Amino acid sequence: MDPAQAPAAIEFGRFSILPHRRELLVEGRPIELGGRAFDVLMVLIEASGAVVSKVALMNQVWPDRTVDENSLQAQISLLRRAFRADRDLIRTVAGHGYQFTGQIRATRAEGTTRAEPATRAEPAAPAVTAAAAVAAEPSPTRSRPPTNLPAPVSELIGRAADLDRILALCTAHRLVTLTGSGGIGKTRLSLEVGRRLLPDTIDGVWVIELAPLSDPELVPAAVATVLGLKLPAGVVSPAAVANALRSKQLLLVLDNCEHVVDAATQMAESLLRASPAARVIATSREPLRAEGEWVYMVPPLEVPAEARPDGDDPLRYGALRLFVERARAGAPAFSPDARSMAAVDGICRRLDGIPLAIELAAAGIDALGVDGVAARLDDCFRLLTGGRRTALPRHQTLRATLDWSYGLLAEAEATILRRLGIFAGNFSLSAAIAVADEVAAPRVVDVLADLVAKSLIVADLRGTVAQYRLLDTTRLYALEKLRERGEFQQAARRHAEYYRDVFAPAEADSETRPQSEWLAVYGSHIDNVRAGLDWAFSADGDTQIGVTLTIAVVPLWVQLSLLGECRERVQRALASLDGGGGGGGGGGDNAATARARMQLSAALGWSLMYGLGRAQEAAPAWATTLALADALDDGDYRLRALWGLCIDQFNNGQFRKALEFARRFAGLAATSSDAVDLAMADRILATALHYLGDQTAARDHIDRAVAHLAPLAPQPQMVRFRLDLRASAHYFRARVLYLQGFCDQALRMVDDNVAEGLAIGHALTLCSVLGQGACPISFLTGDLDAAARYGAMLLDHTERHPVPLWHLWARCFNGMVTIKRGDIAGGLNVLQGALQHADDTKFLPRFLLPLGELAACLGEAGAITAGLATADAALARCRSRDEGWYLAELLRIRGDLLVRPGSDQSVAAAEDSFREALEVARAQGALVWELRAALSLARFRMTQGRRDEAIGVLRPVYDRFTEGFGTVDLRAARTLLEATGS
Repeated sequence: MDPAQAPAAIEFGRFSILPHRRELLVEGRPIELGGRAFDVLMVLIEASGAVVSKVALMNQVWPDRTVDENSLQAQISLLRRAFRADRDLIRTVAGHGYQFTGQIRATRAEGTTRAEPATRAEPAAPAVTAAAAVAAEPSPTRSRPPTNLPAPVSELIGRAADLDRILALCTAHRLVTLTGSGGIGKTRLSLEVGRRLLPDTIDGVWVIELAPLSDPELVPAAVATVLGLKLPAGVVSPAAVANALRSKQLLLVLDNCEHVVDAATQMAESLLRASPAARVIATSREPLRAEGEWVYMVPPLEVPAEARPDGDDPLRYGALRLFVERARAGAPAFSPDARSMAAVDGICRRLDGIPLAIELAAAGIDALGVDGVAARLDDCFRLLTGGRRTALPRHQTLRATLDWSYGLLAEAEATILRRLGIFAGNFSLSAAIAVADEVAAPRVVDVLADLVAKSLIVADLRGTVAQYRLLDTTRLYALEKLRERGEFQQAARRHAEYYRDVFAPAEADSETRPQSEWLAVYGSHIDNVRAGLDWAFSADGDTQIGVTLTIAVVPLWVQLSLLGECRERVQRALASLDGGGGGGGGGGDNAATARARMQLSAALGWSLMYGLGRAQEAAPAWATTLALADALDDGDYRLRALWGLCIDQFNNGQFRKALEFARRFAGLAATSSDAVDLAMADRILATALHYLGDQTAARDHIDRAVAHLAPLAPQPQMVRFRLDLRASAHYFRARVLYLQGFCDQALRMVDDNVAEGLAIGHALTLCSVLGQGACPISFLTGDLDAAARYGAMLLDHTERHPVPLWHLWARCFNGMVTIKRGDIAGGLNVLQGALQHADDTKFLPRFLLPLGELAACLGEAGAITAGLATADAALARCRSRDEGWYLAELLRIRGDLLVRPGSDQSVAAAEDSFREALEVARAQGALVWELRAALSLARFRMTQGRRDEAIGVLRPVYDRFTEGFGTVDLRAARTLLEATGS
């Protein structure tokens, strides 16, 4: 449809569509509808009653992708669900496609309406040719959506009907839970459903394994980790993760929810509310009882009745076919005759058709034969039930099967299986060898392969290093056996020591490896790290190992932005140093304890400083770090502590104290040969001087910081200083360049800096690149298109990667842009609303710009008194804190308010305010603020007929500019000078 001819609204029955807003309404109320479903609806409506073929619909709705009919059917189902009782508005024409049957009434922008042609009574011919249909066939080279689904290693047997039913449920409903007893095959089914739906799920299918989690609060963190979400502010909650995924069309498979069912329910509901295109499949032994949930109880595999009729093919029953296939995998010569098949029939029936139990039974065929397996299984049942087979609950049936399977293992196999139960997630061969301990390494390799073959261990061979894991039920069983044999403590110690050693080089590696590569090496260990720490700080653990492991893992929490978890783990480790808990091991000698306390205090200071509402508590942690660094003469941590104390003073508005810490940092860094230390010294000095208002000195230091970084490889430096140093130096240099009047250079640096921030992929760094540089500079230079673009980017970024403080600022900024574009009332409403939510946050330096713009906007809206009160409050704040960088602009804004009609103060007061603004800006070397003050003063003098004085104040300032003549202030100055004939 030609946009110029597009109607303002499309109405049919009680429904209406606003095409320009891409909204569907029922009786004036918006209906939640995904983007693809909306596109399908518009294509059908624009066909004016004609039948649109499936191929034509798919070509128009997915023009750059190859999809199958399931994607289209899912969107049609969404539309019909939205229409509810009017679902017949979309008609399926068998063999042809779909037809919209509603009577359309289009409303034009000028208010005229027209009725669309009535719906045709008979289906029209397909809307595309056969050639077009052939052209739309899937391309074998088309890339697939991203996923962490494991590749299937064997056929899913006996589940065709279940798959069809579950796929139908997933097409019609957004949350489907597979329930059933342990070992019934819920996970296998969910993974296969995920594979079937993957081609139609643009942002991928992602499996979240919840079995390793011991704490329900870690459920959102598990989702964030798998999807690579960065949550720098530490808000790892269901809502935060859901907001980060709100624009995604993805499918989450939440696997093994039963032990964290409430948390899994919150996660699923939050995601589905936030993202209309998201879907969830959960597996659990009980329903989630979540809103909109549809439950599918997974049945056992089909087994024949005890009196199977003659001639009945036994392999048509899924349970029997699974047994035979798995038995042949271990014993290729296995070919059961009728008598053996009858024994298999009995085994599968006794195992209630539970797939895991059947697979474990089949693994024994090679050693025992069918009769031996049947006999051993029978012994186990008598042992556990006293002969009452029918009284055995299904979970006890699985235990019996595991007991039986364990009994079949050789001693070395049983020993290694028990010890591998200590792993809470994936583990490598080297990890298995470390935990197996006295078992020789070559023997571990062979036994591990045997356990994989017997389905007791799952192998993932997709990466360069093979990863292994135990199924949850098998792991719990192995742990129980480990405790029964008195081996748990020894295995747990080896497990924790192994991960302590794995993470020992993590911080050093983070300074040299790309972030994605570093996370690939260390990120997969998070579940085992948590298990190791849980043991170390337990009553029977070893706190010394726990402290060392906590310190080593801090870089992982930094990279994953798990601030809350970091803070809690670090506080626990610090408490153990004070004798506050844990088992044996102690803190070692005084020097070792002091070093550990220093490292933990630095981690605590970081996690508090970047957490929510905890900045005031960071200073004591950094002070402790500094005192210990001094006592230990540790130069690295002395610098970290001074950096932390400096940033803490910025956050609390103590700029003179921040400068003192910056100078101390610089004095120490001067003796360092590390270019990063030297660059950071100049970077924080420049920051302090910029905020104090000395732009000339700030420029000298920021130029030196950039020069220090220039010869270094473009490797992000985030573990020590939390933001990428190179990107932060560049956006700060752009700020100073702009204030000094080098506007074109600043704007070029902004463009490069945004590209740099996006390439780095670190959430907090990009927030600063946009919020400290791109947004304010584009706004102040008058490039409102760029300002709107960067503001929208920051708002979207802080919704996907929740950073509450920057999100509030982004809302303020978008209100400012709205005001500048002429919608004063609408923008003022947004700006005031965001500032009201900011509370004490608005005392951060970055909020001065919104406060100044609020004062100016109130004046434009005629609220002179409120505007002056806002400006005066901001001025008082600046003077009390020596926050000089925005002082001249606030004085100018105050002068502009004083000369507006309705001001009850003298004209002389306005001129005094303009003059002071000029003096402050000139003293600071802030040529842009000086130009703005001169422009306001010149306009004021022109209104009084003082033409020559107006020229005299404006012309000298204008003439000092060498670039930036396309910016809004220089254009305005030129216009005024030309109007005076100067």
